[in-house]
Amino acid sequence: MTSWKKVALCIILNICLITLGSFTAYSQQASTSDQEKVFEGTVKTAVGKYIYLPEAKGLDIIIAGNVEGGVENLIGKQVRVSVSLLPDKANLAVANSIELKDGNNYRNIYTRSGEPDYSDYFPPSARDQYVALNITAINKPDEWQGKTNVKVYGLLQTSEAKQGTATVPVTHIVIQDKKGKEIARIIVNNITDYARFYISKLRLFDRFWFYLNVKDQVDRKVTARTKEIFSADVVFCGLY
Repeated sequence: MTSWKKVALCIILNICLITLGSFTAYSQQASTSDQEKVFEGTVKTAVGKYIYLPEAKGLDIIIAGNVEGGVENLIGKQVRVSVSLLPDKANLAVANSIELKDGNNYRNIYTRSGEPDYSDYFPPSARDQYVALNITAINKPDEWQGKTNVKVYGLLQTSEAKQGTATVPVTHIVIQDKKGKEIARIIVNNITDYARFYISKLRLFDRFWFYLNVKDQVDRKVTARTKEIFSADVVFCGLY
């Protein structure tokens, strides 16, 4: 092969390598940008480490770090939020930064400082693991006994009860028939932040589905007097 042909071949090979490298870099950059979004709007709900921005359609936003003034102080505020999408959590995004609108300008009030705590996150796929209970009477324990992951349609109610000489708040899920007559009560031991977040998002509704991890059955004598059938932790709430 003559020397000029060797030079030409080297030039062609270099051009091909440069083009391939540029294409690879562009593809990686495009892939990264597809996983990052910026939303501007007014925060409608903020509970624990979660915020809801209507403009971030279909996404709940989780915080990983400290927010100036506290997360729940963001309600009603105009913000600009940069988030990273999570391929394995389709309805969740991590906030990388939050800027609060101050006049015509934005100022930073939060910068992501680590990985979020996903311990109370309830993925949509988990809903299928929860059995819907059809409770018709407190004298039919077969309708709920032996089940650990359940969902019930009801109303959240907080009242006061005597505990020794003290009065303490007690939270129940009240189950009613189609005419609004009370059938049974479920004692609420705990409500996760993610469940409270959804209760807040569902504030226009007074009845919805509660997803429960059942804890303890109530003694039948107590059930006859109070209509309480079991206690449970609330892990999620929804309209279906």
